[in-house]
Amino acid sequence: MDKRYWHFIWTTYIRPVRVWYLLVLLAICGVTSVAALRNNNITMGRLREAVYTADKNNDHVVESLQKLQLYVNTHMNTSLTAGSSVYPPIQLKYTYDRLQEAAAEQANISNSQIYTDAQKYCEDQNSTDFSGRNRVPCIEKYITDHGGKPAAKIPDSLYKFNFTSPTWSPDLAGWSLVATVLFAIVAGLRVVVGWVLKKFTK
Repeated sequence: MDKRYWHFIWTTYIRPVRVWYLLVLLAICGVTSVAALRNNNITMGRLREAVYTADKNNDHVVESLQKLQLYVNTHMNTSLTAGSSVYPPIQLKYTYDRLQEAAAEQANISNSQIYTDAQKYCEDQNSTDFSGRNRVPCIEKYITDHGGKPAAKIPDSLYKFNFTSPTWSPDLAGWSLVATVLFAIVAGLRVVVGWVLKKFTK
């Protein structure tokens, strides 16, 4: 192929594509991708605050947590992972405390019932003992034999969460990032190919 063919390619297909067109498009896509990534992160923060509020107020905790998880799992730049910290980023402290209190209350109710049963049992065993002196050892033995139960231990790991965002997501941030990379490649190729053809067709 002679220089006339390459000159035709240069003048017809390459030279009309101005580099500054590509640079403008590259800048627009770049700014859009940065703004969209930032918006993803801001939205994640708002949803995270909604989880903390729901946890504190005991109001739609599960729904708020599910919304946050769904958003993080489907949007870039929203990861909620411990990273270098030993503490998970999402902790339902108030929900956990409420469950611990409920477990302690349940244990108290259970132990109270054992004590009541012990009194009744020992009264039946020593119905003629009005002083109660002989009843105390009986009650203590009954409680020991029937064991007062401590509050159930609730694993706190069930109320701590890590959510990981995808490397790329098909949203505005993801597609504008793809466009930015493509325009950067095209602009680079336009400069290199244009320079080579211009030199070759002289």
